[in-house]
Amino acid sequence: MGIKRWGQVLLLAIFFLMPMPARAESSYFTGRVTIIFSEGENSDPGFSEKYQRVNVRLNNGPAAGKDEMIEYSTTAGAFEQQKLAVGDTVIVAPDTIGGSGYIILDKLRIPGVLIALAAFFLLAILFAGIRGVTSLFGLAASLGILAFGVVPAIMAGHDALVVSVIGAFSIAIVSILLAHGVNKRSGIALGSTLITLVGAVIFSVVAVMLAKLSGSGTEEAIYLQIGSLPSLNLQGLLLGGMIIGTLGVLDDVTTAQVAAVEEIGIADVSLTRKELYKRGLRVGREHIASLVNTLALAYAGASFPLFLLFALEGGPPLWVVLNAEYVMEEVVRAIVGGASLVIAVPISTFAAAWYFGKKH
Repeated sequence: MGIKRWGQVLLLAIFFLMPMPARAESSYFTGRVTIIFSEGENSDPGFSEKYQRVNVRLNNGPAAGKDEMIEYSTTAGAFEQQKLAVGDTVIVAPDTIGGSGYIILDKLRIPGVLIALAAFFLLAILFAGIRGVTSLFGLAASLGILAFGVVPAIMAGHDALVVSVIGAFSIAIVSILLAHGVNKRSGIALGSTLITLVGAVIFSVVAVMLAKLSGSGTEEAIYLQIGSLPSLNLQGLLLGGMIIGTLGVLDDVTTAQVAAVEEIGIADVSLTRKELYKRGLRVGREHIASLVNTLALAYAGASFPLFLLFALEGGPPLWVVLNAEYVMEEVVRAIVGGASLVIAVPISTFAAAWYFGKKH
């Protein structure tokens, strides 16, 4: 077995030997809807709610196999999309307010998502072969570092920005080497990614300071601070999220650029480093144009309800809405991601051209 394969085996062993965190015993169970007894609507001034009375047969827990009649309610506007049907599996929990019985928390979505995930894995393996398999290992390693490294460290009270930066560097090293193998091409891409990450950290800190963002633009962040993590630095958490979010696209840019430059050099071995850099940069400019647009649309799609706020009649002026922190967070996030892509192209192109290019 060569050095490259031994490197991949070592990385895989490190990932699979990572400790799993202990979980407390759950008070949440699943059940299957067997009967729909009735549907109705409760109307109050300014608010309308629809409900269903259903029979749920519990799948697990101390009352497994028992039937429970439960009233499930949701807002009238979302009722058609969220209402239950016979055969649906739901998540239930003991009714701590009423004192007896159970309440329905939500539909169980995990099995359906697992089917879609399995289809994604199959497509990746089918069309990418061994690279598809190694990329899945890289994805698993990235999620493992986030779940078992970054998140526990932040919850333990460590600075969110410092932890996120260390986590981003770790993810870059492990995921690129696992997905693309231990070779010259992936080594150059990794070095370019790490250099770009340093620039992304500096740029994101400056951008957040200029925009005067505190990190409290989302409900989730506020819940964390008023809950069990009152000392959490929300601004550091925001910066960390920006850096880790940018990393996913950087991997694509640097590996693609290095591969393009190497292939250009193989096609014409007479090219000097300067000529190879120029040709690779022309490819990179097209890559930047498409990826910046893709990145902007990805952030816009994730924040699509914001566009509806802009169109509301009788609301505050557009500049006031745009100035809101929850809007500016997404804008700055897109700016940081776009800037990182732009600087990643010349860095990775130069590194690849210097290594693969022919000397004068």
